[in-house]
Amino acid sequence: MYYGAILIRDEDLNYKLIFAIAESVIWNMMALGNALAFAPNYNKAKAAGDRILSLLQRKPALVNSPGVGLQIRNCQGSVIYDKTEFHYPTRPEVQVFKGLSFGIEPSLHIGICGPSGSGKTTCILLILRYYDPTAGQVLLDETDIGALNVDALRSQMAIVSQEPALFDRSVAENIAYGDNSRYVEMTEIIEAARSANIHDFISSLPGGYSTKVGDMGVQLSGGQKQRVAIARALIRNPKLLILDEATSALDTE
Repeated sequence: MYYGAILIRDEDLNYKLIFAIAESVIWNMMALGNALAFAPNYNKAKAAGDRILSLLQRKPALVNSPGVGLQIRNCQGSVIYDKTEFHYPTRPEVQVFKGLSFGIEPSLHIGICGPSGSGKTTCILLILRYYDPTAGQVLLDETDIGALNVDALRSQMAIVSQEPALFDRSVAENIAYGDNSRYVEMTEIIEAARSANIHDFISSLPGGYSTKVGDMGVQLSGGQKQRVAIARALIRNPKLLILDEATSALDTE
């Protein structure tokens, strides 16, 4: 402002211009000060951005594309683990399976038992191709699942996990979500609910099958969520129905 007064006196500069310049400088300095307050977070944001970009640039080992792999026709549902070996990529020193061999025939009910950490869930992850075995094979109808199209493979299966994920939609919509390849009729939804022994409970709700279950199914008990998830799996009419400790929260009835 002092220099501006000199310019007004000696250079006959308009005082309005001096005030406009001063105001611009003040506002820009305030904006710069606010921006510098975030300077400590710059390195954090840069590191986070680098991690995201590195993930986007990674090429997945498992290629999931409609044109990749064999399609499945007339699946029977037989599964064979043939001398399967596996360790998780993050723990290569821990051998989960070494020479695992067993078979599951179609229409059989098989239970895999063992202590925590013995590899029960890992068997499921391999047949779903969330991971590939490090050696040996996993066969579906005598075909190595590594040669099959991933979507075609998983379309033959339905899994109910120990902690099912329900959506903040109606009971009917949550059950119908089990098969997105077609429109699911209400009669099919009711039949699946009967098979999962949840129809009577749903019918007792004020809105029946239109009742919303809340985010993650908060309006339902653990056992009720499990039965809705089982009904959702049955809608697909899968060749392989996989229950990963899904009955742990159910009544013995």
